[in-house]
Amino acid sequence: MGQPEHARPLDGLVVLDLTVALAGPYATLILGGLGATVIKVENPHRGGDQARGNAPFVGPGGLGLGRTGDEDVSVAMLERGRNKLSVTLDLKQEHGRRLFGELVQQADVVVENFAAGTADRLGIGHTFCSVLNERIVYTAISGFGAARPGRKGMDTIFQALSGLMTVSGNEGDPPVRSGIPFGDMTGPLFAVIGTLAALHQRARTGRGQFVDVSLVGALTSMVATEPFDKLEELGVPTRTGNTVPRLAPFGIFATNDGSIAICAPTDEMAHGVLRVVGLSVEDERFATRDARVANWVELHDVIGRWTAAGTTRSCLAALDEVGAPAAEVRSTHEAVRDPDRLAQGDTAQLVHPTLGPVDDLYGSGLPIRFSAAGAGFDRPPPGLGEHNDLVLGGLLGRTPDELAALRAERVI
Repeated sequence: MGQPEHARPLDGLVVLDLTVALAGPYATLILGGLGATVIKVENPHRGGDQARGNAPFVGPGGLGLGRTGDEDVSVAMLERGRNKLSVTLDLKQEHGRRLFGELVQQADVVVENFAAGTADRLGIGHTFCSVLNERIVYTAISGFGAARPGRKGMDTIFQALSGLMTVSGNEGDPPVRSGIPFGDMTGPLFAVIGTLAALHQRARTGRGQFVDVSLVGALTSMVATEPFDKLEELGVPTRTGNTVPRLAPFGIFATNDGSIAICAPTDEMAHGVLRVVGLSVEDERFATRDARVANWVELHDVIGRWTAAGTTRSCLAALDEVGAPAAEVRSTHEAVRDPDRLAQGDTAQLVHPTLGPVDDLYGSGLPIRFSAAGAGFDRPPPGLGEHNDLVLGGLLGRTPDELAALRAERVI
């Protein structure tokens, strides 16, 4: 029999989330969407996660670039704070560290994205946690990995160092920064994979471990999946703009009302394209893959003239009829509101914690579906320290008087 519909794969797993900004919170967002209880530990004196102060904001007056009232919430937090609890702890105070240690004893996972070495200097790093709980899985996400303590970086730095900036654009262009922060987004995916692998190993050994993910390393690893430098040596240019000559016909082509992507690297697919654009499949210039690659400029020129004479809809209909993979090039506005993506849970309407669903504001969903479990985001982001009483009182047993004393001492 399958699990109940409401069950989630990580139900019962407790994650202590020390992360801020994007890379770390994205990792814990995924864990929360998979069912883990994510306890976000924030600094009570600096406004918590810096993302809480990132524009734009949404409140009773709508969307704006500045806060106009106490109910205004950063869109970044509406996105990354979902399915999390928030507690505040001053980890620079001994009492704050003791409380954190008690939470570690109740937890399965700690995730942080400080600069490497910072957690150890605060006295809350892997050594501290593993002494208190030998089963803890401690995942550190940093720019350059645990072996490079103190070195800081941002997504653009990782894109620059990984080589990513030199694989997009046309030959001779300056470096091109990707608008999607791939450095800050790929590292968290590897962090989640590493965390789940360590938990799987713990089920056999009874012991947790340290999981170390560097953002520049994760992105460079992905760039390395194609041997760009060796292809250059063989005369295949790396930077080919919106086309991939070695897979021709393969690229982006303008229509008279937009653009479409055509990807037809196999003979069967390519022959369908040839017929649609008025070329013979017997034409020796294009009949085989090697011939198409050798004559890609001419082939793409013919395709470009054909698409330019038609509408996006008419071109796609003709290509679909012959089984050639093609799609319209959408704006981000169109893409995230696609009814199929929303129905599948790949994207989702964002929800304000007090005002409810925000009209025409969408964020990421969880693009994983299970046959016997649920997944996704069903709780809005918490206010700063919203769950102090629930977590410190309920989980750690602090009385109302003790919680009041902690507030008076500015520990929480």
